[in-house]
Amino acid sequence: MTPQLQQAIKLLQFSNAELASFLDEELEKNPLLEREDPDGSQRGDGVEDHSEGKDEAVPPDSLDYADSENIPASEDAPLDADYENLWSSNSAAEGRSEAALGPGDGPNIESLAPWGSGGRPDFSENDSRTDHALTREESLREHLSDQLTIDISDPAERVIGLHLIDTLNESGYFTGETAEIGTILGCSTEDVEAVLEKMREFDPPGIFARNLADCLALQLKDMNRLDPVIEKLLDNLDLLGKHDFTALKKLCAVDDEDFADMVAEIRTLNPKPAHAFDHDVAQPITPDVIMRQSPKGGWIIELNSESLPRVLINNQYYAKLSQNSADKSEKEFISECFNSANWLVKSLHQRATTILKVATEIVRQQDSFFMHGVQHLKPLVLRNIAEAIDMHESTVSRVTANKYMATPRGNYELKYFFTSSISGTNIGDDAHSAESVRHRIKVLIDAEVTGAILSDDRIVEILNGEGIDIARRTVAKYREALRIPSSIQRRREKSNDM
Repeated sequence: MTPQLQQAIKLLQFSNAELASFLDEELEKNPLLEREDPDGSQRGDGVEDHSEGKDEAVPPDSLDYADSENIPASEDAPLDADYENLWSSNSAAEGRSEAALGPGDGPNIESLAPWGSGGRPDFSENDSRTDHALTREESLREHLSDQLTIDISDPAERVIGLHLIDTLNESGYFTGETAEIGTILGCSTEDVEAVLEKMREFDPPGIFARNLADCLALQLKDMNRLDPVIEKLLDNLDLLGKHDFTALKKLCAVDDEDFADMVAEIRTLNPKPAHAFDHDVAQPITPDVIMRQSPKGGWIIELNSESLPRVLINNQYYAKLSQNSADKSEKEFISECFNSANWLVKSLHQRATTILKVATEIVRQQDSFFMHGVQHLKPLVLRNIAEAIDMHESTVSRVTANKYMATPRGNYELKYFFTSSISGTNIGDDAHSAESVRHRIKVLIDAEVTGAILSDDRIVEILNGEGIDIARRTVAKYREALRIPSSIQRRREKSNDM
């Protein structure tokens, strides 16, 4: 794999914020690169401004559905938009700033791909060697989202859970209104309340509490220490704050020793469970893609121009340096800078095009959800999108990671519309989502009784009998992700509890 292809893959999986940081480094290293200002002009002396002739009223990086019924079927031509007027010094493509999509419409991606010899935009070759994970601490949002994926398998409930996560304040308390969330998502208040109750059992204990007393009660419940007496104390925390211990002891009907033990236990609890995480869960998310209602009906999907980093090549500066350099090493350096800049600009072009294609196909397939509500959310796997737009699954996976789309029903990470799947044991059987399989493993283990602890091999047999084709090592991986100890450890724990 060439360094240029590795760079293209890395750019594809970056969020816009990560991409901006990367481009800052490239701008420092390469004198031929110039950043394009939001108004379409370039920074730097003697640099041409290629923004003339653009229609500022119509975002050039967007796709428009004439109406929701005219969304192209998966067998129609791939969806795309023309970015040549944004990224190329060739102004011939200017004037074509938006693609209106109907059945069979939309230019073929091969005609727009800036890869020289053509070919579809596929970064799948030897991709396992080019995954670059950014090392950083897990945020509370990520911590809760992982649990949501594992513990809740229903796609509609997962979307509700995502909105609930966004309502948490800096202490980890639930500050939203379940009725308002239900209105946004097109579901009942009862549906939201049911998901909230499930998520109140998430880690860290006390998360999604409605107030301080509720937070402490959740933690005591997690420790199996919540009884009617200590509940009475929690109902009167104001007296504890006033140090009115006499009244509290009378209300709780306990003596001095029991009261002291109760107060000591409460002091061991964490009144702000979210403070264990460095990142504020409520910090705003800058979307990479914006989805909005079209005046003609349907949707317009466009890249967020405010957060989309753009760079151009200073061709005049390149020509000037080339003419004035006599030394061979200087010429080689200038040539290397030009080639690097050219490849970077083309990679950015391809990245923008690919993100827009994937986001548009997601909206096409999830149109019922956006139109009618969460109960109409369609289960998707990467393969569904990859086949529809003629890309490799690994490419779609990279595009959907760390990319957010602002929609009328809230902000979503693109990957949130997908669930990995496990095939059935028989040909023709439906695939099973990985989340549902994890949930099934948890249910089986929770139902264990002393003397009948399930080994990983036995769980495999049970799941195979239920039509789920799964390997033992996968069961072990899912069990560990659920923080469930091995069968030997569980057997010892059960014996000690007797």
